[in-house]
Amino acid sequence: MHFTRAIARSPAKNFSEGLSAADLGVADFATMRAQHEAYVAALRDAGLAVQVLDAAPRYPDAHFVEDTAVVTPEIAVIARPGAPSRRGEEALMEPVLAAHRSLARIESPGTLEGGDVLQVGKRFFVGVTARTNEAGARQLESVLSEHGYRCTLIPVTHTLHLKSDVNAVSEETLLVTPALAEHEALAGYEKIVVEPDEAYAANVVRVNDRLLMPRGFPRLREQLGARVAHVVELEMSESRKMDGGLTCLSLRL
Repeated sequence: MHFTRAIARSPAKNFSEGLSAADLGVADFATMRAQHEAYVAALRDAGLAVQVLDAAPRYPDAHFVEDTAVVTPEIAVIARPGAPSRRGEEALMEPVLAAHRSLARIESPGTLEGGDVLQVGKRFFVGVTARTNEAGARQLESVLSEHGYRCTLIPVTHTLHLKSDVNAVSEETLLVTPALAEHEALAGYEKIVVEPDEAYAANVVRVNDRLLMPRGFPRLREQLGARVAHVVELEMSESRKMDGGLTCLSLRL
């Protein structure tokens, strides 16, 4: 898929009050702001027009905009976050996406967060997690099937979101952690398996001709080697403290 634009949201000063089980220390706002600005710059360098929304301090996690929707060229599906404290973030995103796509919505009792949804070509993998339940996943499947997409549900209990463990490097190659490397749903793809102590770096973003990855994971950088022509490494320390990764920080259209 070729992206032309992205939507991001500035982190609020109280972003460190968001949800996290990382136990990596208190996140620093000034550092987070600088890292977020570098992320937005990397998207623009990849040729995307980036709309940066104002901070939403009512929702300390709101800069993790990916969880609010699933966007395809045909439609945007407005999510229903599984974390009660995050419900309302999707309502902020709805009018923004309505300017670009027709909308569908995940309805109660379904829950769904975009961090559990991975698109690889015309196929979607949907994690059934603590944040995305089967009802929400099946609603998404129903909407996407109308546009020619196939969905595969993957139960995930060991981590927050599916995309903590698997992301696409290309339409043929997946970057995966050992936890999902042998999962039957991922059979048929070439796989780059991240070393266990570099598992955080499995959360990468493919943006047109380049791949954004967290800085500080030299073995993965070497593994990527000649497979990826243009790798951009970005500092992600403060998002990591808040259980966030590169995919979380934007919606790509």
